[in-house]
This record gives sequence, structure tokens and C-alpha cells, in this order.
Amino acid sequence: MTSTAIVVDDVSKRFKLAHERYQSVKERVVRFGRHTETEEFWALRNVSLTIPTGRTYGLVGHNGSGKSTLLKCIAGILRPSSGEITTVGRMAALLELGAGFHPELTGRENVFLNGSLLGLSRRDIAARFDEIVAFAELEHFIDMQVRHYSSGMFVRLGFAVAVTLDPDVLLVDEVLAVGDEAFQQKCLARVREMQREGRTIVVVSHSFSLLANVCDAAAVLDHGDLVYDGAILEAGKVLRERLFGPGGADAQASEADAAPAVPESVGETTNRFRTVLTISGVGLDHQASLHGSEVRSGDPLAIVVRFSATERIDDVEVLLTIYDGDPSRVLFSIDSYVLGYRLPSLIGDGEIEMQLDHVPMNEGAFPFSVGLRNRAGVVYDWREQVGTITVVRTGSAVGVIDVPIKNVAVHLKHNAL
Repeated sequence: MTSTAIVVDDVSKRFKLAHERYQSVKERVVRFGRHTETEEFWALRNVSLTIPTGRTYGLVGHNGSGKSTLLKCIAGILRPSSGEITTVGRMAALLELGAGFHPELTGRENVFLNGSLLGLSRRDIAARFDEIVAFAELEHFIDMQVRHYSSGMFVRLGFAVAVTLDPDVLLVDEVLAVGDEAFQQKCLARVREMQREGRTIVVVSHSFSLLANVCDAAAVLDHGDLVYDGAILEAGKVLRERLFGPGGADAQASEADAAPAVPESVGETTNRFRTVLTISGVGLDHQASLHGSEVRSGDPLAIVVRFSATERIDDVEVLLTIYDGDPSRVLFSIDSYVLGYRLPSLIGDGEIEMQLDHVPMNEGAFPFSVGLRNRAGVVYDWREQVGTITVVRTGSAVGVIDVPIKNVAVHLKHNAL
């Protein structure tokens, strides 16, 4: 049986919000003893979940849903108003920019301070110190007071300390979004390494594509309530329904442009920003030897997303999810930004073409969804299962995926005969 790293048992967290704020000590003294109107705010309500050891787990939800509050309760920074949280092993947390750092201490001194808080001896920290500084790329600034650090330097040092001091459980809030692109890739590589080592990781992020890329499962929170706990991609569906409503609004396709060479679909939209950036159509472009949406396994394929932007939109990402014959199972999901493609600014009408070198699916019908969003996680438009790719088998492979074998070779040792 898989051991358990974190158990959250019926946890609630209540805050008291004061509607009167004292602007001075004098005002506080004058009003001493008078009733101050307060309001109860429940950031979490009866949340229960279990995270097995070695899993990478996401916490998602809208702003104010309670995901960061839950992470702080797991870290022990906040105490639940009711319920209990049990954790196993050494825990490291990277929750807020500069959290755990003393601004008047140098980077070197803060490394030793953080390490001691994790229960490591000075000797253990010293043995890892050079590795921490190298990972953070702060060799020239490690003896500077951290109050002079930029936000990116804070993140680099905090993450380097958290992952290098061998925690059993790593808690990470949204702070990684502050780092530059190169450092984000380095962090993702280190997360992959920690996953292979069997460590438990809990991540809060507004970037669902990032979570889908690294997490095994996720919990969806909505106004403090746990509304889903399970598979990461199903969590994405629940999150979209909570943000945009079931199915979203009906699409308003533009018929003014010429139709593409292959049938296209508009599908249902979950776009809250219809006047800014919308998907006006989706089509397939492939070899013309087959009709309609049929494509041969192994042939190249392009998925064309037509868009209309009423103003200049920067840092747009295009998302593609292809499902198995059962639309509830995701075959694979990709994000143009995670793959390293940087789209230019979008304005007016145009199209984005996602090119597949070869169709990896074997014979069958495969629904697909597409979406447009920015790096901050704002979804401009999402079309759920907007079309279907019908694949005709051409090889002898059996199964869902056709993996081409380049060569089969025999190498005999000299003494084999």
C-alpha cells in the first residue's frame, strides 16, 4: 500500500474581518472598549484530502478560493480553526516572495538560517552551500543583504534552498511565475528529478498547463469548499466549469471570411473576454488524398485555429488537447509556451497553425479541444472537443498509439558461435 505524506482531515479556516481601521494610536485609545464591527470569513470549509508519498499534487481555483490558505495550513504557517493536518517527513515551503528570509541578513546567512529551520546541522548546510549558490546563480551577490535583492533573485535563492536541502515534501506557491524563462525551465527540470526520487510536491499555480505538465492529481477549491479531488485533467474540466459555467456561452462564428479547404468547427466557447480575443473557427489541414477529416496514421497534420482580436494581445499561448476514443480520457495535452514556441502579438483576424510532424494515433476517432490564453493564466477562449480527428491505420501496429520502429538490428558477440 502506498504510504501517505499529507492528510488534511475536515479542515476549516476562519478569519475575522474588521470593518473599522484605526489610523493612529490616539484613535485606538479614544475608541478603546467600544465595539468594533467584525465579519467572519471562512477561507476553508471542511476540506479533507489525502496526498500519497511521491505524488505531485496541484491545488487550483479562482482568486480567493482558499488554495494558498490551504497550502499555508499544510506548511504550519496558519493554524486551522478546526480539523487536523498530518504530515510525514521534512518539509520545505516556498510560499511568498521573500518568505523565510531576514532582510538585514546576507544571502549566505539566510541560507544557513533556512537550513537550520529545516533541521539540518551547520555542517550539512555547508556541504550543500556551493550547490545552492550555483543553482541560484548568485555567486556575485551571496554576501549582499537580501533586502537589496530583486524579486527574481529572491525566487532563485528561495527555490535553490528549498530543493537542495533534500526535503521529503516540497510546497510551492505561485512565486515561480516571477522567475525568468531560463530559470523556470531549470526549476521544472529539478522538479522532474525530485519526482524520480519519489519526493512529494504540492503546487499552487494559476497556470493550469504548468500543473498538467507536472502533476499527477489536483484538488479544485471554490470559495473555500473542496469541489473535486482526483485526476489532473479532470480537475481542469471542473475548474473551467467553475470559472465559466457548464458549457460556456454559445459561439458566435464569423461567416465573413472564406471557408478553409477542410471542414472547420467553432464549437462551444468558455470565453469571458469575447470582445478582446475569440476563436472564430478551427480546421484540419492534411494530405488531400483522403476526404473530410480523415488522416492516415503517421502522416503530417496541421490544426488551424482562426482568431479575431479587437486589440493588440501579447504573450498568447495556444493549447491543444487530444482525447482517446472515450472523450473523458486525455491522450495528450500540449501548450505552445511550454514547448518553447513564442507567438507574436495578435491583432485583427488571423490564424495559428499547430503542425504535427506525424499523427501518432492509430486507427480511431479522436476528439480534440483548443484554447487561447496568456501566460498569467487568463483564458481568452476555450473550445471543448471542437472537432474530431479520424485516423486510418496504414501500418501493422495494434493499439491506440502507432510508434514507428526505425530499425531492427542484431549484434552478435564474437564468441557467440
